[in-house]
Amino acid sequence: MLEIDGSHDEGGGQILRTCLGLSAFTGKAFNIINIRSKRKNPGLKAQHLEAVNSVAKLCNAEVVGNKLHSQELTFKPGQIKSGRLNINIPTAGSCGLVLQALMIPAFLTTVKIKIEGGATYGKWAPPIDNQANILFPLLRKMGYDIELLNVKDGFYPKGGALVEVQIKKSELKPIELLEKGKLKVVKGISVASSNLEKANVAVRQAKAARKELSSIFDCPIKLEAFYRDSVCPGTGITLWVETEKSVIGADSLGEQGKKSEQVGKEAAKTLIKEYSKGVVDSYTADQLLPYFAIAGSGKLKTSKITGHIRTNAFIIEKFLKVKFNIDEEEAIVECKSY
Repeated sequence: MLEIDGSHDEGGGQILRTCLGLSAFTGKAFNIINIRSKRKNPGLKAQHLEAVNSVAKLCNAEVVGNKLHSQELTFKPGQIKSGRLNINIPTAGSCGLVLQALMIPAFLTTVKIKIEGGATYGKWAPPIDNQANILFPLLRKMGYDIELLNVKDGFYPKGGALVEVQIKKSELKPIELLEKGKLKVVKGISVASSNLEKANVAVRQAKAARKELSSIFDCPIKLEAFYRDSVCPGTGITLWVETEKSVIGADSLGEQGKKSEQVGKEAAKTLIKEYSKGVVDSYTADQLLPYFAIAGSGKLKTSKITGHIRTNAFIIEKFLKVKFNIDEEEAIVECKSY
């Protein structure tokens, strides 16, 4: 059994999610201590607990310690099953983070994942719109067959989202993301709950983003604004650049007291910065590393080396026979098997 210290480096929930996904993929059991020990409220929150239970359900695992606020967990995976996987998040926990753990092993089979409850936009978590339009296309380049079928947005504090994803059995191949190639288009989705339509929130976010983007990008800019029914007010925007060889993204979350224009401008500025320095944005780069390792190799250039990248590389090396070389100065991450 692998012994994992959850306080390593940035000491967040990503360590647990990567352990869960790779444990199910490799069949290796693990025991983790100090879960989220460097966070304000350490231990398992609802979204982390649901990630544990969801991966356990996918691979028929034996689990000890899967309760709220637990800082230690033992996970013994079984055989991955196909079919349907229904998940319920009773809080405004992130649908994206639960999906992040499930996606690592799920391509070994064919499964339709349905997540009810939780949030599609939330703090410190990738929005579903970000994953579907940035991460998914990059994974498809590696041969991963994944598609977002349906989404109903959920926001803090009540959640209430609905997300359906179809994953088909796939075989991953190595990929190098070192050059952007020709700039093709900038796209975006600005969303707000239906009760914010009178205030024109989604449209204002998109308009502010377009103004910022058009001063930098000499290509078509296609931004869409949507108002979606949800159980509580909320808003967010996801932007991405499509080039010949990559997809680079950014997002921003609306909050009470934060002007719609600020939300749009914030996402646009982040996208411009990520595009100017990287071939893969720094928020997506760490999410790709488990798939590089599973494929046996991979290489990418990002805008900066984050704690999430370093931590994920460290954890992945415990499960798979790979070595990550991280060039901090050039912000290049390379994975090689041995």
